[in-house]
Amino acid sequence: MADRVTVIGWDGSPLTAAARAALSAATLVAGAAHHLALPEVPPAAERIRLGSVALAARRIAAHRGTAVVLADGDPGFFGVVRTLRAPEFGLEVEVVPAVSSVAAAFARAGMPWDDAHVVVAHPRTLRRAVNVCRAHTKVAVLTAPGAGPAELGLLLEGVHRTFVICEELGTAREQVTVVTSDKAADHTWRDPNVVIAIGGPAGGAESGGWIAGRDPSAGPRGWSLPAVAYGGDLGEGETDLLRTSQLARLGPRLGDLVWDIGCGSGAFAVEAARAGAAVLAVDSELDACARTDATARRFGVQLQIVHGTAPHILERLPEPDVVRVGGGGAAVVSAVADRRPQRIVTHAATRDAAELIGRDLTEHGYRVECALLQSVELDTRAWTEKERSVAFLLSGVLPDRTP
Repeated sequence: MADRVTVIGWDGSPLTAAARAALSAATLVAGAAHHLALPEVPPAAERIRLGSVALAARRIAAHRGTAVVLADGDPGFFGVVRTLRAPEFGLEVEVVPAVSSVAAAFARAGMPWDDAHVVVAHPRTLRRAVNVCRAHTKVAVLTAPGAGPAELGLLLEGVHRTFVICEELGTAREQVTVVTSDKAADHTWRDPNVVIAIGGPAGGAESGGWIAGRDPSAGPRGWSLPAVAYGGDLGEGETDLLRTSQLARLGPRLGDLVWDIGCGSGAFAVEAARAGAAVLAVDSELDACARTDATARRFGVQLQIVHGTAPHILERLPEPDVVRVGGGGAAVVSAVADRRPQRIVTHAATRDAAELIGRDLTEHGYRVECALLQSVELDTRAWTEKERSVAFLLSGVLPDRTP
């Protein structure tokens, strides 16, 4: 095992005294080509071109001597330190950090970033990174080949964002470009790069918050707000108990894309957005779309509203993670199941309708649950019944998709 392993962050600035001292004693140095070309790297040291960090870690673990790993930015922030410290390698590391590429990107843009979300995009996580950009007003994306500014812009179709694209930070080829997201695919971008995606209504953290990223205490207190918060009578498909139960079954979260089909007042869509998810709210009625837009603006959340009739309109929508079907019945539920979201919830007014939907979901491979929900609202002045609602709540979970 290596006698000593030092991880040095590099941001283009001159190396610190501690970094130079560690390098001068190194008998093995791992890094990218531009790191290995630094004049401080000892000529006699074994050099490893850093591609797979896990492979380099095995080489370092077998090395007898002093090892240095060079990495861009802060190696402890979405960097190599996590892999190097994995138990299977048995390495104890010392870290000499540098300014992270995210901090450098926001500095080049002259913007604060304590209120920003930071995500990593590579081909496997690109869709979830895009969903965070859909849902939030300020997101920094650490990109990878095949998951860069062009791909982000293409997948954000229908959502306007401004991209601040920072290429090769800290090098002589550094370049900062500002484009709209729909134009990002018109260019070729150099790796590595960081994308800052900005757009939508300003959140509460814009004036200075107390927690990094999205402030979970922003907006009214409550996991599911009463009907009065959304303008009163919401119709039988949007009662408080039904909406709360649907949210509990779907569990929308950061990185998800939620379809709300038959969005009505926008109450469910807004609740899902308050949980951090990206939401596509669909309705065939222009009045419902307008009401949902007004509700989203009042609560300061991001929604993409689509006017159209399901199931036909669904063919043009991006891949969902979870779906609420608020209207359209069995035909719409079947069309949604064809798209294979991980979870689907809907409701039915009768047992026959519930059985029809349940059988269809089962045939699509979903594990189905159904519950009869009954709620009775009481007038607390006289403790008499004001309103009663009954609905069958159906939920389907696709076992072969990651939750």
